[in-house]
Amino acid sequence: MKKISKIIIGTHNQGKFREISYLLPKNIVKISPKKLNLPSPKETGKNFRDNSKIKAKYFSKKTNLICIADDSGFLVRALNEKPGIFSSRWAGKNSDFNLAIGKIYRKLKKKRKKKFFFAKFICCLTLYWPNGKFVQTTGLVRGKISKQKKGKNGFGYDPIFVPNGYKKTFGEMQPNFKMKIDHRFKAFSKIKKFF
Repeated sequence: MKKISKIIIGTHNQGKFREISYLLPKNIVKISPKKLNLPSPKETGKNFRDNSKIKAKYFSKKTNLICIADDSGFLVRALNEKPGIFSSRWAGKNSDFNLAIGKIYRKLKKKRKKKFFFAKFICCLTLYWPNGKFVQTTGLVRGKISKQKKGKNGFGYDPIFVPNGYKKTFGEMQPNFKMKIDHRFKAFSKIKKFF
């Protein structure tokens, strides 16, 4: 099968664009929907796989290019796995994740006092070809919520998530290190043979 040399990364989120670009081989031409003034499709799926495919198919059909798109989210066990597929929506129209993080801490305060709260990050990646062929993979990282927000690196919920086996939040880790252990890396490692 012909190796991919040019790809559109189906996201308007700069943090995601940066992380997916980092995972892809350096010699691949990476295109952003922003550069092409392409809006994002409505995410009407019932789960991460659905939404990831909706984005990948949409950007692939619009550009006639192979697309890689991710749908990922933060799931807190004590909050019945919320925010889940609504992870970015909890940040509001301006994608202010301080709002979303504040909401999580407020909701957890109402719960029984526990030593720590379990959480996980999930990423579903879809690689979509203009001819309709596609592959999907999922990556998962389990951990817990830190007592307070820590670290300036990463994006989204990274400053409050401590992965199992580590003492630091994703927000405190060096980006290059974090990107070798996170959910996006785990999902990508299952499709990297196409590159």
